[in-house]
Amino acid sequence: MPDEVEVPSAGPALPADLAKALRYGPFARALAVAIQRRGLSLSRLRAHLSSHDITIAQSTLSYWQRGLRHPAVPRALDAVRALERVLQLPEDSLVVLIGPHQRGPELDRRVPLIQELSQSWASTGALLTEFDGVSGSPCNADLEVVTVLDDVRLNSAGEVVEMTSNMAVRARRHGPDGFVVTHQSEPGADLDTARILPGDGCRVGRVRKQESSAGMVFELLFDRKLAEGDVHIFSFTLVCTAPVPAPTYFRVIRGRMQAYLIRLYFDPSMLPVRCTRVERAREGVEPTVSEPLLCGPNGFACAYFEGLEPSLAGVDFLWE
Repeated sequence: MPDEVEVPSAGPALPADLAKALRYGPFARALAVAIQRRGLSLSRLRAHLSSHDITIAQSTLSYWQRGLRHPAVPRALDAVRALERVLQLPEDSLVVLIGPHQRGPELDRRVPLIQELSQSWASTGALLTEFDGVSGSPCNADLEVVTVLDDVRLNSAGEVVEMTSNMAVRARRHGPDGFVVTHQSEPGADLDTARILPGDGCRVGRVRKQESSAGMVFELLFDRKLAEGDVHIFSFTLVCTAPVPAPTYFRVIRGRMQAYLIRLYFDPSMLPVRCTRVERAREGVEPTVSEPLLCGPNGFACAYFEGLEPSLAGVDFLWE
């Protein structure tokens, strides 16, 4: 097998592994292979970018090449184009990997999964097989989650009693007409009396609960089939009547997401000692991002994320 292959419209031949990464992505893999090929440390790469009038944190470069964050379009376009020049890559070879319609033989149909979630999540996730075929196979595969706003309310015992999600999804192809939600409460919570209240843009379909794992899976139906490229906005509220104290609130990001906002409403009589905005590659590991959040005396705090790749994004609470 030859050591080099040609990339269409990309100029000279490139090493086979780099050409394949640039052709199919994802962006993180292509960037990591290109950096390794040039033999640059991240500090030297940052210095080269500075000479092109691009100022970027070394930590950001590290997140990009490890796939923990993704360049935000259009804000990061100049930085990505400068990376192409510094790394001696064909023009637009990295840019095309951060666009909204990136597809490849592996990325086109699969839904990225977060590995090594807790046993509770695994038990709840087993219910998903019943919903396979809802907006693709696996379920939700035909939808891209673009943005999410979660409003989370906690009571005077530090328990999550209500969560409202406002979501924007884009159809990857013609046909999706619903969205499947997986919810995992804290161990010991009783979801038997939990209520799902549909908001704008959807109605509740099937609901399945897993008492042993304190988890549930339910479908939200759109009442219309989306055409490829359509964006659909919908919302729902989950009311938990028998929760338990929560040390954290997070969302499993299963695919690339442009923006995610969590608004937290604590009971003023039970404010956390500390709130921390966190991103984790998987459950049970140290955060890759950890930033303190301000929680006002009225009990309000918020955390904003953008350019997310598959990960866990949320807020940790320290109660005492």
